[in-house]
Amino acid sequence: MTTYVLTVDPDIRDLRTADHLLHTLAAELAFPEGVFGCTHLVRGDRPRVALSLTLPSEPLLRTAQERLTPHGHKISRGAPDAMGRAVIYPGVATLTGTVTIADVVSGSAIDRVTVLGTPGQPAPDTALVTGDHVRPQWQNGELVLTAMPAVGGTLVPFEVPDPTPCCADH
Repeated sequence: MTTYVLTVDPDIRDLRTADHLLHTLAAELAFPEGVFGCTHLVRGDRPRVALSLTLPSEPLLRTAQERLTPHGHKISRGAPDAMGRAVIYPGVATLTGTVTIADVVSGSAIDRVTVLGTPGQPAPDTALVTGDHVRPQWQNGELVLTAMPAVGGTLVPFEVPDPTPCCADH
C-alpha cells in the first residue's frame, strides 16, 4: 500500500502542545480513517517537535498541504525520521479505560506491546489501564507500545499524559 507523508514544522518545543495541534488539525481537516499523525523530536541548533501526517491518497495529501500552508507552518513532503510517536492512528479511539493486550493489537494499528524490564510480550489477556493516553512509537516499521507493570498485575502505558517535570519540587 502506498502512503503519502507530509511533515509540518510548527516550531513548537513540547509534546503536549504538539499532541494538541495534531488533534486540532485532524478535526479541521476531517481526516478519514487510516490517517496517522505522529510527533518527531528534532535535534540540532533549534530543538523542536515536528509533526508528520501519513495519508492514504495523493489527493488527500495535496488537500492537506493546501489547507495547512496558510497556517504559517513549514510544510514539506516526507517524514522527518522513521521513529515517530503516534498520536492519531487507526483504533486509537477504542483504547480507553481498561483493555486487554489482545484488544490493543486486534483493534488498533499497534503491532505489539512490550513491557519494560521483561523479555517477550505480555499475555493477550493481560489488562492495560490506558489512562486514555496511548502513544506507541514506530520501531523498525512496527508500531510498538511500551508499557510498564502496575498494581494488580495490570500494565500501564510507559508515557503518562501529565508527567511531573524533573526537579518540580525545587
